[in-house]
Amino acid sequence: MTIDEDGLRRAAAAAASQAYAPYSRFYVGAAVLLATGEVVAGCNVENASYRLTCCAEQTAIARAVAEFGPGIRIVAVAVANLDPTIACAPCGACRQTIAEFADWDCPVFFPSGTMEGSRCTLAELLPSRFDASVLPGPLEGAA
Repeated sequence: MTIDEDGLRRAAAAAASQAYAPYSRFYVGAAVLLATGEVVAGCNVENASYRLTCCAEQTAIARAVAEFGPGIRIVAVAVANLDPTIACAPCGACRQTIAEFADWDCPVFFPSGTMEGSRCTLAELLPSRFDASVLPGPLEGAA
């Protein structure tokens, strides 16, 4: 599958313009490219308690699952904010959420603090991911 990096970055930037960030004023958008070719975007949604804030990447992924089901596969992710000169890599929780639905070689694009932006793989962002392979099977009798 061909990845339109510029298009994915534009979708993330468009989502950033819709963010609800009255406290931090840090407006972030994310766009995920699914294996089906669909692009799904999301933005950060803050809360006065801060802890309950939803990151853009997690919002995009939750929206993708809601629209296309739990079997989604992410093949690329882009993150943007309204000021591309401010670095904006996915946080640790978002990296782990991406890892739930993407392979190690999934490219992730984000502002690096320069106008060029950064790109790397999920493996480079999250070298020690925690995934289902380390979990025991379902509990006996669990529904």
